[in-house]
Amino acid sequence: MSKFQVISSLFILVFILFVTYEITAFSSNHSTTNFSTSNRYIHVQLLGVNDFHGQLDKYQRISGTMAGGAEYLAAYLKKYKKENPNTLLVHAGDMVGGSPPISSQFQDEPTIEFLNLLHVDIGTPGNHELDQGVNEMQRLIYGGFNNKTGYFQGSDTSYISANIIDKKTGTPLLPPYIIKQIDGIEIGFIGVVTTDTDLYVTPENRKEVEIQDEVSAINRTVKLLKEKGVKAIVVLAHESAKSDQTGANPQEALVEMAPKIDDEVDVIFAGHSHDYANTVVAGKLIVQAYSYGKAFSQVNLEIDPHTKDIVKKQAKIIVTSHDQIKPDKETVALLNKYRKRLGSYFYQVVGKLPEEITRNQDANGDSPLGKMIGESEREAMGVDIAFVHQGEMRNNLKKGDITVEDLYTDLPFGHSVSKLILTGDQIKFALEQQWTKDYENRLQTVGLTYSWNPNAPIGSRIVAIKDIKGQEIEPNKEYEIAVSNYLAAGGDEFTAFEQGRLVESGPQVVTALIHYIQQKYSHEMVLH
Repeated sequence: MSKFQVISSLFILVFILFVTYEITAFSSNHSTTNFSTSNRYIHVQLLGVNDFHGQLDKYQRISGTMAGGAEYLAAYLKKYKKENPNTLLVHAGDMVGGSPPISSQFQDEPTIEFLNLLHVDIGTPGNHELDQGVNEMQRLIYGGFNNKTGYFQGSDTSYISANIIDKKTGTPLLPPYIIKQIDGIEIGFIGVVTTDTDLYVTPENRKEVEIQDEVSAINRTVKLLKEKGVKAIVVLAHESAKSDQTGANPQEALVEMAPKIDDEVDVIFAGHSHDYANTVVAGKLIVQAYSYGKAFSQVNLEIDPHTKDIVKKQAKIIVTSHDQIKPDKETVALLNKYRKRLGSYFYQVVGKLPEEITRNQDANGDSPLGKMIGESEREAMGVDIAFVHQGEMRNNLKKGDITVEDLYTDLPFGHSVSKLILTGDQIKFALEQQWTKDYENRLQTVGLTYSWNPNAPIGSRIVAIKDIKGQEIEPNKEYEIAVSNYLAAGGDEFTAFEQGRLVESGPQVVTALIHYIQQKYSHEMVLH
C-alpha cells in the first residue's frame, strides 16, 4: 500500500469517527427521551416553608382536610427529603412572631428548636422576626441570654438578608447571600424582607437598621454571585405574591418586582401575605405555600452541569393533610415537653361565648372582635374612647368555651394598653390616616362615631365625629383614649397617636380581654 493510500485510509477512518461522535452528541443534546435528559442534568429539590408564626400545635382545615401542626409538617418534609438526596430546606421568614403560647411564652425558642430538628438549611427574616427588636432576633439566630428564658443555643439555620442594613456600618446586618454546592454545582441564595416592615415594626425595635429597596438589594447581590461564576440563583423573599391554582392571575408586590429583577434569578420563594402562589412571571418561578405550616412548596430543578444553569424548574404546593401521613414522633416529643412546661393556667376556661365573635370586617369596616377588644381596653383604662388596629387580632373567637390559650393565640403580640390624651384635631388626624394612596386600613373605634366621604381627597375624608353621648368632638378639647402601646408608638403608620400625651400604662391587651370576657360571660363559665 502506497503512502498516499495509507493517508487516505486514515483520513476516512478519522472522518467516520468524527461523524459518529457528532451524531451521538447531537442525539444526547436533543433527545426527546426522559432517560437521556435525566442522566444529563442534576436534579435538585428545594422544600420551602413560609409564615409559620410558631404554630407548633395549631391545625386548620384547608381544601376539605385538616392540615398544619409541627408534627405533620415535619413528617412530610422528612419524607420528601428522603426521596432526593439533593434536597435543601429553606424558609421565607415570619417563622416566629404572632405565635401561640407554646412558643411565645418561651420567647419563640421552641419554634427555633423545631426548625433545628428539621435541619432547615437557609432562611431569611420576615418582618415579625423583628417584633421584639434587632437584638432579640440576633439572639434567636446566633444564641444568647434572655432574662425570661436564660441562655439559648440559637439556630442551626444559615440566615441571610441583603436589605436589612446596619445603620452603624452601612452594610447588611446578616450575610446577604449564601452559596450551597450540590454535586459540584453552586447554587446562590439571596434573602430580602419587605420594606413594609417599617409599617409593622415599631421604630424602637428597628432603630439599629434600615430596610432598603428589595429589587436594588437583590440585583446588587446577583452581581456579586455572577462575579463568582454562580448562575443558579434562588431568592428567599418575605414579600407578597398570589396566583390562581393554575398559576394564572399573578398578583401582589413580588409580581410587580419580578420584571425588574435580574434574569439570572430563576426561583423566588415568597411570603408575608399567607396566600397560594405557584406561577411564572418574567421567567421567574414564584411560590408561596399559604401559612402556619398548612402546606409547603416543593420546587424541582434541573441544572446543566456544564453550563451550571437551571434549565428546568417546576413546583407543587403540597398541603400537609393529616389523613395522608403519621405524625413525626421526634416532633411530638418536642411538643409534649413544652406543653408540660406551659402548665395548666393556659388551659383554663375563662368564659363561654353564645356565638362566634369574628375578626372580619363588615361593609362599614366594623369588626365584632375589634369592638370587643376596644370595649375591654376602654373599661381597663376607665376612658370613654378606644381604638384598635385590625392587625392586633389573628383569629376569630369560636362559639363555646374560651380558654386563656385561645385568647393568647388570638392576641399574640404582648401589647399593653396605654391611656393617652389627644385633642379632637388629633383624633380626626388618626381617623384620616385610615386611608393612604395605596390601601385602606380601618381602625376599630369604641365610644365615638364618625361619618366620612369616600370620594373626598385622602386626608380630608372625615365629615363629622361624635362622642358616646352624640355630641360633636371639639377640635381643641382634650380627650382620654385607650390604645395599645403599639398604636401609641405610631404602629401601622398611625403617627397621629404619637402626638398624644401618655397618662398611664395599663395591663396587656390580652389581660384586659380576659377580664372583660370573665365579667360578661362568667355566668356561663364552665369549670374544669
